[in-house]
Amino acid sequence: MGISRKDFLKASLACAACAVVPPRLARSQGLFGGQNSSSGKLSRHRALNYTKLKGKMVRCELCPRGCVVPDGGRGYCRIRENDGGDYYLVVYGRPCTAHIDPIEKKPFFHYLPGTAAFSLAAAGCNMSCKFCQNWQISQPKPEELENFALSPQECVSAAKRAGCPTIALTYTEPIVYYEYTLDIAKASPAAKIGTVMVSAGYIRTKPLRDLLKHLSAVKIDLKSFRDDYYRKVCGTTLAPVLETLKTIKASGVWLEIVNLVLPTLNDSDKEHKQMFEWIIKNLGDSVPVHLTRFYPMYQMRNLPPTPKSTLQRLHKLAKDVGLKFPYIGNVPGDPASNTYCPKCGRLLIKRRGYAIDNVGILDSKCKFCGEPIPGKWSLERAQQEKRKVG
Repeated sequence: MGISRKDFLKASLACAACAVVPPRLARSQGLFGGQNSSSGKLSRHRALNYTKLKGKMVRCELCPRGCVVPDGGRGYCRIRENDGGDYYLVVYGRPCTAHIDPIEKKPFFHYLPGTAAFSLAAAGCNMSCKFCQNWQISQPKPEELENFALSPQECVSAAKRAGCPTIALTYTEPIVYYEYTLDIAKASPAAKIGTVMVSAGYIRTKPLRDLLKHLSAVKIDLKSFRDDYYRKVCGTTLAPVLETLKTIKASGVWLEIVNLVLPTLNDSDKEHKQMFEWIIKNLGDSVPVHLTRFYPMYQMRNLPPTPKSTLQRLHKLAKDVGLKFPYIGNVPGDPASNTYCPKCGRLLIKRRGYAIDNVGILDSKCKFCGEPIPGKWSLERAQQEKRKVG
């Protein structure tokens, strides 16, 4: 297959993206305590979702960037490499961090509340968000990070030993280490463990559908409802993320959304009203939407933390528009982090930081009035529903 001038330019840009990442070393202080670690060691695992081109070039078809990668080069994500016209993932089985977190930290509020998630990440991301809180591991080249040898089966075994009913692919972007994410998700059901993905949702529809067959839940960061914000602040575009949200909803896999609210940049009522109306029309009124407080981070230390009043205003707007489960995030103790019955208004789950009290959900219903409360409230039910969808 030949290569067009447009694809040649994409290849040049992909190489440039790899070259400008500043050298940083983020040492993991994760679950393994430095055992079985190796600084900068890479793996070689044949990638999925790519097309061979003339001159030993390849076109990656995993995310909307469509990187055209020359022999010896890597895609924008820095972890998918062309070797002689074949494409490889170089961080398969080499996570750079692993922790045991409350599932509420992801955040999932309607998925197995009060349980722990075995959380891990490999290097890499296909976005360049200026506010990234995990930039030390998402933005460097994988050679610059300490990592650990952990196969998908070893990951499942570690989660089981730790008593975690869920494995969470999180912190960086699980989409770009797609093959590792997929194999972990395939291996987890045999151990009666679910797999969830915490993602920005910048992926093409076909690989997403293949992955959703094996996931228990997905949290998507809907960073703004404006394309110009995505281009200027995140280095991507909005439309593919909206398509991802619709694809997840259609699959039946449990979905929650986070919107990080940055002062002056994406905090207007107009933008959020449009966002909330789109969510209700395309995803339904019961999707949990977390309006999350920004703290100065990475390349956006010039902005102040999001005022509580802004979050409270947008939370009220979300309810007025018709969302049943809007939440305020990153504000410990705020009443809007609790879950209330949308029919009778009674308190169902009280949250104190990451600690919870389930005071009113019984058999997936409000125990006071019988209103169904959407979510995955038990592992067994979540796995049964996943099998029906698959």
